[in-house]
Amino acid sequence: MIDIDFPIEWFSWHGLMSAIGLLVYALGSHALNQRRHPAAAVAWVMMIVLLPEIGVPLYLLFGTRKLPKARRHAPLPIVEEAPADVVPAWVQRLSAAMSLPPARGYTRLAIHAEGRAARIALLETVESARSRLDVSTFILGRDAFGDEFLAHLERRARAGVQVRLLIDGMGTWMGGRHDFAAARAAGVQVAQFMPPLRSPLRWPLRGRTNLRNHRKLVIADSQRLWSGGRNLAGEYFEGSASRPPWIDLTFDLEGEVTGEAAAVFDADWTFAMSPSRGDVSPLAVRAWPQGRVSGPAAQLLPSGPDYADDTVHTLLLTSCYRARSRILVVTPYLVPDESLLLALSLAARRGVRVDILVPAHSNHRLADISRNRPMRELAAAGARLWLSPVMVHAKAVVIDEHMAMAGSVNLDSRSLFLNYELMVGFYHPGDITRFSAWIEARIADALPYAASAPSLARYIGEGLVLWLAFQL
Repeated sequence: MIDIDFPIEWFSWHGLMSAIGLLVYALGSHALNQRRHPAAAVAWVMMIVLLPEIGVPLYLLFGTRKLPKARRHAPLPIVEEAPADVVPAWVQRLSAAMSLPPARGYTRLAIHAEGRAARIALLETVESARSRLDVSTFILGRDAFGDEFLAHLERRARAGVQVRLLIDGMGTWMGGRHDFAAARAAGVQVAQFMPPLRSPLRWPLRGRTNLRNHRKLVIADSQRLWSGGRNLAGEYFEGSASRPPWIDLTFDLEGEVTGEAAAVFDADWTFAMSPSRGDVSPLAVRAWPQGRVSGPAAQLLPSGPDYADDTVHTLLLTSCYRARSRILVVTPYLVPDESLLLALSLAARRGVRVDILVPAHSNHRLADISRNRPMRELAAAGARLWLSPVMVHAKAVVIDEHMAMAGSVNLDSRSLFLNYELMVGFYHPGDITRFSAWIEARIADALPYAASAPSLARYIGEGLVLWLAFQL
């Protein structure tokens, strides 16, 4: 018989550390308005109680979800700036309550059906800039495409254009580290958003290491916008000899809505360059210009730590409950939180046609494991799920005939609750039909998903991965 003795001092020390850790967690969550969904809260509490020596430092490093000053600002005046047949009244009212920018007019919308068209539109947008060019991306690939794109930026900077390139700090490592010396020498301003290994007293001790900028924007002279789901690397466009292209979705347009995109970029750039000026993006307190919209309308839908509300998640939830005929979704990762999963399931149960396209195998194994339970639940509710044989990286949602959303948000908890993200909402019936047709064309090439009962070991494994799904 093995006799194991733990000194009473160890238990006392462990209990004291757990108590201090829970106090830190409670103060951080409530005093700083760090509202969390249940999976995240349970994961943090369990780690702090069981392993406080590890859990507390990790919480201090990664525990921030909302910036301390991203408090709930006074709602914008509820002024319906567009007729209800141009932008649904409930969208205008809900957006105003969350301090989102109002819908604005646009023209010349081009939806890029494949990578070649996206590349041509991207480079045309860059070359069209005459005074200012702003680029925000999560990844700039260290490949032929990334080098070509960087060369275009350098050329515009030498021509006298103010060029600003904002890359996420973690994305810089994931895409391959570039030497930006030549770009800076040409006049390109380059900034990293929250670099995880630089200035250790700036980000980690504020708990922001886990907050990433996933927004994709290319803006020329505040007049032309290129945006969507594509990072600036070869596989998101035409691929290469060793990496076939992924299915992705971007678009470009002109018009007033581009000015709102420029405001989003300015806010992110200011925060990346001067975090000491405040913990909240100036976007959240911006006074949006007033003016009636009568033609095709689109709306910038930013979400992230700089907004007190989970803006895109709230709009998705409301849209699902209001849907009457169809919901079309394309996403690379399908790990919705319980509330969004319930909204989609209830829509399918009441007869709404719910079609969801995902890749048969994504580039994240843990995400593929995590999605099994929600996919089985959705299939049981009557939703139709489709598996693409090619990696799908596109992100879009179409609700009935009243809204299409496209941009950078995946239907997983990281995108919905942690990242700085950006979707664009489109309300013109003709353009909603075009987004629908793009998704349905991809579904036509996919295989139907058939749910199967998992083994006990697999079921337990899925549960363990889902427990940490908010970090995926």
